[in-house]
Amino acid sequence: MALTRQDVSRIAQLARLELHEDEQQAMLGQLNGFFSIVDQMSVVDTRGVEPLYTPLSAVSPVELRLRDDIVTESNDRERNQLSAPAVEDGLYLVPKVIE
Repeated sequence: MALTRQDVSRIAQLARLELHEDEQQAMLGQLNGFFSIVDQMSVVDTRGVEPLYTPLSAVSPVELRLRDDIVTESNDRERNQLSAPAVEDGLYLVPKVIE
């Protein structure tokens, strides 16, 4: 998939970038180089290959380091709402700003 200068100009417009002629030419080369790599990768048969959640797992077994899902802080809603000008049923009341 090769891009044209018109494609680069459109992409720059969508991204709200102002590219000069020399910058567009450089960007065209970079984007086409990127898509060339993607095309090469698309040719590789990956059927039966499990995806890695981290590249390190290809080298050695990796254990997930997740913390236990336990409550570590207390519920201080009432104390936090003491300074609020208006509270009702545990919710902050604010004045209407849109009519």
